Amino acid sequence: MNNAESFAELPVAPKPPLRRFHQARWDEPIIFELSAPGRRGVAVPEPGAPLVELPDSVRRAAPPKLPELAQLHVLRHYLRLSQENLGVDLNIDVGQGTCTMKYSPKVNDRFAAAVAEVHPLQHDDTVQGVLEIYWRLERMLAEISGMSRVSLQPGSGSAAIYANIAMIRAYHAARGEGHRDQVITTMFSHPSNAACAKTAGYEVITLMPDADGLPDIEALRAAVGPRTAALMITNPEDTGIFNPRIREFVDLVHEAGGLACYDQANANGILGITRARDAGFDLCHFNLHKTFSTPHACGGPAAGACGVSEDLVPFLPGPVVAFDGESYRLETPPASIGKVRPFLGVTPNIVRAYAWIMALGAEGLRQVAETAVLNNNYLMHKVLQIPGASAPWDRRRVEQVRYSWQELSEETGVHSEEIGVRAADFGVHYWTSHHPYVVPEPFTLEPTESYSKEDLDEYAAILAHVADEARRDPEFVKGAPYNQTIHKIDMTPLDDPKEWAPTWRAYVRKHLS
Repeated sequence: MNNAESFAELPVAPKPPLRRFHQARWDEPIIFELSAPGRRGVAVPEPGAPLVELPDSVRRAAPPKLPELAQLHVLRHYLRLSQENLGVDLNIDVGQGTCTMKYSPKVNDRFAAAVAEVHPLQHDDTVQGVLEIYWRLERMLAEISGMSRVSLQPGSGSAAIYANIAMIRAYHAARGEGHRDQVITTMFSHPSNAACAKTAGYEVITLMPDADGLPDIEALRAAVGPRTAALMITNPEDTGIFNPRIREFVDLVHEAGGLACYDQANANGILGITRARDAGFDLCHFNLHKTFSTPHACGGPAAGACGVSEDLVPFLPGPVVAFDGESYRLETPPASIGKVRPFLGVTPNIVRAYAWIMALGAEGLRQVAETAVLNNNYLMHKVLQIPGASAPWDRRRVEQVRYSWQELSEETGVHSEEIGVRAADFGVHYWTSHHPYVVPEPFTLEPTESYSKEDLDEYAAILAHVADEARRDPEFVKGAPYNQTIHKIDMTPLDDPKEWAPTWRAYVRKHLS
């Protein structure tokens, strides 16, 4: 009996029903609104020694207006808020494309907590362990990227991109080539590349994809010239497509006298397989809060890392950690662009990333990439079986895919955003894409190594169910969500800066006074 016959005799497990889900709703006030004068959660002891007298110039005229609550009320408040949210520890979070949502081992939180009381202004001699972790992580990331040196100071991926463009500007200025005022990027590279270059004063040239979904190399040939400062490119791009001609792109820019900068926010599918420097890049960056498992934490604190080739080491943001064989110390490179954030870096996330890499080792990092690519292509196979779903450009992807509901939308009138909102009624969600929507009716999925085959099957089943609902009852899908803490959001104020209130007190002043 052959294997096919033996498998045919095995019972087929019944297909599980879609998971029932309903988000908790608490109508929970802002913590400041829960505050009452005199409530305390902690009895602060009297100081054991006389306090240092501070000059009036650095003393507050009045105590800070912090919320006053008992411990129980604080616990209730944050637990209730947690029940009103979805997140990577609660749901199958493969739909946050380009964000690389993965499981962050909880044991690493204990390591991060060990440095919680380290003060950023402590003398180097008192934080040798922390500095050693920085020094070792820098060298790990240098090996992973092939670069000569790394700075861990940036507080996010975008901050790392801005640090790179600042180093590019300083490098050209030091060579007497400050006239180079153009930066080339691509439509499917992270928008932070164009945004940071524009913020730094550069003219931005954007390459559109060719018929194969790759940046048009002929357009690059036409764009490079004596004004070219750099190419800033994500590879694989946000479509999940890896550019096999990336070395040719880098060489063209080098021939014109520019630098090549590699955005590696999408590095989860290439760890241990390809390196930025091996493709000729002069600079690169990683998002430690993506690829290396430190949590996104609702937008912060993130952590970035800049890697540079030997010629750009003098321009690194400072301080960086040096080791003389006996002790670690902070130093600033001779032509440093300066600080890109206060103090040294986001130390708890540096510790988390270090612990994650140490636990995996070199072989484990490559296994992360291979599993992520396998998961992505398996999910792509499942999604493309859903009538109405497609993936432009018929080619395999690396770590994510930018799909399209164009066919389904033309048939039903239901848009991608509406399908994503309805999917939230089943406890999952997805992100569409950056604007403008070059891929029509987009949705971008990125399953990392953290998700099982059963997770991916369940996610694909939810999308298939919602697509079927769109065909049977389009208005029902358009009316979603039904199982969430809120119904529809009025998007109008988001387009009016006069309505924006970045803090609770600003909201009170603008809308409640």
